[in-house]
Amino acid sequence: MFAPMGPSVRELAVQAMSSIERGYDLLAPKFDHTPFRTPDRMLDAVEETLAQAEGSFGAGLDVCCGTGAAMGMLRRLCRERVTGVDFSAGMLAEAERAHGTAGGPAAGGAGRGPDEGPAVDFVRADARALPAGLAASYDLAVSFGAFGHFLPAERPALFGGVHGALRPGGVFAFPVSAPLPMASPFYWATAGFDAVMRVRNAVWRPTFVMYYRTFPFGGVREDLRRAGFTVETLPLEQFGRRPDGTPNWRLVLARKP
Repeated sequence: MFAPMGPSVRELAVQAMSSIERGYDLLAPKFDHTPFRTPDRMLDAVEETLAQAEGSFGAGLDVCCGTGAAMGMLRRLCRERVTGVDFSAGMLAEAERAHGTAGGPAAGGAGRGPDEGPAVDFVRADARALPAGLAASYDLAVSFGAFGHFLPAERPALFGGVHGALRPGGVFAFPVSAPLPMASPFYWATAGFDAVMRVRNAVWRPTFVMYYRTFPFGGVREDLRRAGFTVETLPLEQFGRRPDGTPNWRLVLARKP
C-alpha cells in the first residue's frame, strides 16, 4: 500500500482486527516500509539535541523499540550498551536481524550504513512491567511513536517502570508535537481515526489500542512528576516554529533525580 515492499491493504486490515501484539507480529517484516516507522529526520533531530544538551551517556534503553529504528542513534550517543525492549516477538526478530545482538554486528536505522558503538541486546517485555533485571541500569531511555498504544490510566505504570530502569541522574527523552489547530486537516484526521478505533474496540475483540489524542502534554507532565521525574523541554528547532513563535516539536527531558 505504501511502497512496493510494504504491506497490502488486506494485510493492514488483518493487523487492525488483531490484538496489538499479534498485529505487530504480522506487520513486522514490512514495518520499515510503512510511514509508521520513526522517520530518520526525527531521529537525527533528537540525537543532535540530546548531544548538544547532555553530551554522551553510559547505557541506553529504547522502550517499545519495534524494529530498532533508534538503535543507531543510541549507539552513537551511548558508550556502554544499548537495549531495545518490545513485547512483539516479530518486531524484535526484525530488530535483531537488522542490528545484531550483544557481541554481534550492528547497524544504524533503515537506509543507514554500519556505525561503531556499543553492543546491542534486545529483551521481550511489556513496557508496563519492565523486568527487574533492567532496574537502575541505564542513563538514557527513549521512546518513539509508541505512546498511542497506552491508555491514560496505564501511563503511571509505564513511567514508573522507566523511572526504575534509570540510574540516578538518568534521562527519559521523547519528542512531543504542539497541539494541532482545529483548522488543520490533520486535526480532523486524527480525531476521525480515534473515533473509528473507539467504535472498533467497543464492538470487536481483541482490542487494538492505538489513539493519537490520548497523550496531551499537560497530563503527561503531571504523570511524569508523580512517577518521580523532574521535567523540562527543549525545542526541536529542526522542525520550525508556529506563527505564534512556539516550536512545532519539543523534546521532553524527564530526569530521575
